[in-house]
Amino acid sequence: MKLYTLATCDSCRKAVKWLRAHDLAFEERAIRETPPGAAELRAALAAHGGELRRLFNTAGRDYRDQKLGAQLPGLTPAAAIALLTGNGNLVKRPLLVGEGVALAGFDEEAWAAALLRR
Repeated sequence: MKLYTLATCDSCRKAVKWLRAHDLAFEERAIRETPPGAAELRAALAAHGGELRRLFNTAGRDYRDQKLGAQLPGLTPAAAIALLTGNGNLVKRPLLVGEGVALAGFDEEAWAAALLRR
């Protein structure tokens, strides 16, 4: 599994700690320097029922500066994925993707349900 994180993100640190505590193998990647690819984002989008907003860091400066809140309802999935692959700051973090799993944001219960009950 690949875990996209930001070093200064508390949720990201909690996710790393949780994965290690459960002995789950993952490769950590810096989300700004190496944003997730289109295939990973498409998998995450499908896992979140096609809800584009779930993939965006809506609290981030880049999201607000680009006024994406107003644009998001009119974006196609392809356009949204192009934005996300081009700017890791726009991606909700942490983002965990792997075979049969794609989770945006850290929610311990959701992660346990997806990863421990397989």
